[in-house]
Amino acid sequence: MSNQEQSVSFYQSAEKIYARDVKGRYARMRVIAVYALLGLYYVTPWLTWNGHPLVLFDLPHRRFHVLGLTLVPQDFYLLTAMLMMAAFTLFFFTTLAGRLWCGFACPQTVWTEAFMWIERWTEGDRYARMKLDRGSWTSEKVLRKGAKHLLWAVFALYTGLTFVSFFVPARELFPAAFHFQLSGWALFWSVFYGFATWGNAGFLREQVCKYMCPYARFQSAMFDKDTLIIAYDEQRGEPRKSVAKKAGKTAGDCIDCSICVQVCPTGIDIRNGLQYECIACAACVDACNDVMDSVGKPRGLIHYTSQRHDTEGKFHIFRPRAIGYGIIWMLVVTGFAVLVLLRSPINFDVVRDRKQLYRELADGRVENVYAVKLSNKDALAHRYVLNASFVGEHGEDAEVELDPSEFEVGGGEHVSVTVTARAEDPHGGVSKLRFVVQATDAEKHHDDHVATFLAPASVD
Repeated sequence: MSNQEQSVSFYQSAEKIYARDVKGRYARMRVIAVYALLGLYYVTPWLTWNGHPLVLFDLPHRRFHVLGLTLVPQDFYLLTAMLMMAAFTLFFFTTLAGRLWCGFACPQTVWTEAFMWIERWTEGDRYARMKLDRGSWTSEKVLRKGAKHLLWAVFALYTGLTFVSFFVPARELFPAAFHFQLSGWALFWSVFYGFATWGNAGFLREQVCKYMCPYARFQSAMFDKDTLIIAYDEQRGEPRKSVAKKAGKTAGDCIDCSICVQVCPTGIDIRNGLQYECIACAACVDACNDVMDSVGKPRGLIHYTSQRHDTEGKFHIFRPRAIGYGIIWMLVVTGFAVLVLLRSPINFDVVRDRKQLYRELADGRVENVYAVKLSNKDALAHRYVLNASFVGEHGEDAEVELDPSEFEVGGGEHVSVTVTARAEDPHGGVSKLRFVVQATDAEKHHDDHVATFLAPASVD
């Protein structure tokens, strides 16, 4: 037994992946997805609805403008419903189409694709970049690397500013940024998010998918034999040309060109079977189809398929798991739509002042004091009229005067108003007083609340 000590390294630097550019149907779909999603991200903060940003999370004023709705903290249940809807949407479409989200719509994929476009434009395609990295530092290398990182930095900083513009109006944020007048927290988050984009999309790339994203780890729990995956047809492709030549056998359709590996953004070989690193971007499908066209072979050596399709030759879309996820997804979406439609545009509450029971006035009336709280969830300001009447057998026996009886509440604002209720000849003891609030210019802004009214027994 040798006594020689051996050092073992538990960390190995990730080998840089030089993804090759690819053309084809799925590549065009990714380009469309990138333009659509980035366009939605960068344009949305500039859009307005009724004078307010289309999407704005106004944290200082605790107002959230989303697609024409003005949400307040009391609408937190809608956020819960939205998260549930997003989760079941992911589960449902993952069961049907596998990692379609990862390959075409994930922010990491979208921004990495954009950064790779800049990289190819400044440094060239795969072999040009490999040659540039292996070469010594020349003026050309400095120029190309410098141009790449400069464009990356500008794009990342603009991305960071756009992210902050979902919390600060873009029409205020960008002029302030161009004049170097950003506030502390806006500056911090713009730089932080820009730096995160620059690091994730420019350097980490596939490592985010492999080691940081939890979705790659638990996705198999949502897969079944009918889930759509990308697979290599071994029966048709094997033995590969290089192996068959050495063994003296008839070669399969795979010519062992390894282009499917060269175009893969995560650097895997799809011919080794389904792997958790595969993000289903279908770059290998486009590349292999192009090779098959050039050698006169049928397309589809690498293709979208499912385990059941490979064995039985058919896709089963309507199956128990997919139907179950689909029903739950539809229920959640329907429930969310119902919550939005039935959502009250105001929150109304009345609390009687507990510091004093009541006060008898010189003219014989009895006075109670209340704190009226009203939240206007609309984006527009409204003027509200407040009325009150007794509930029950004494509902018509006494008139109630409120002071004040009208007040204005701005869009998305919350007010608390001290209101005095004076009743003439009320029922003695404890009575129920119904407060009704109504906007003068919006019929749906209507609500009521019942509170107690105290009066001396001798008044009855």
